[in-house]
Amino acid sequence: MLDIDIRHRIGALDMSVAFRTDGPVTALFGRSGAGKTTLLNLIAGLARPEAGRIALDGEALVDREKRIALPSRKRRIGYVFQDARLFPHLTVRQNLLFGRWLAGLPLRDAQVERIFALLDLGGLLARRPAHLSGGEKQRVALGRALLAGPRLLLMDEPLASLDDERKAEILAHLEAVRDEIRIPIVYVSHARSEVRRLASHVALIEKGQLTAFGETQALLPRLPESVA
Repeated sequence: MLDIDIRHRIGALDMSVAFRTDGPVTALFGRSGAGKTTLLNLIAGLARPEAGRIALDGEALVDREKRIALPSRKRRIGYVFQDARLFPHLTVRQNLLFGRWLAGLPLRDAQVERIFALLDLGGLLARRPAHLSGGEKQRVALGRALLAGPRLLLMDEPLASLDDERKAEILAHLEAVRDEIRIPIVYVSHARSEVRRLASHVALIEKGQLTAFGETQALLPRLPESVA
């Protein structure tokens, strides 16, 4: 269960967001500048809200009133960025296992092989990021996040820079992760089609404010096909 109740100001944007979700995939939907990525950063611990609380499975990640602020490295939260952010000097295998090594997890076990197979990474392991397509880079970034053993996965518009063919490829892998790995995901998107296909719940954010939250099928009529 992810429980968010925060107030935060960034630049001219006043944010006020409060919702609880235990869905497998919760989409944050809204225009650029609405505060979606800022909210991901607050969950991850890359920024701290001015007021309020964020808790995961009953544990406070941050609580300004109680002066709790768990460091990001201790939150066990995976983060997949829009631009993949792979280490260019490392092979795909080394990129994939870097977070797992930091977490002190075995570098070879059934879970490693399972994720390699689920994301079809076996043929990429010896390459370096410069020799990967955009879709391949995103699969590696997703695998790296999963292999670090997170209890929550954050994804910030991972399909935004891909063409339609690559988007379809990654969406299929995301569905497999959702259905087989069963790690809860918070997914930022501008595209209604992605939300419809992946998300169980949607938080609609406009100018920093939560304007609606609920099950995807109930909120789909309120979502435009795409927002800029």
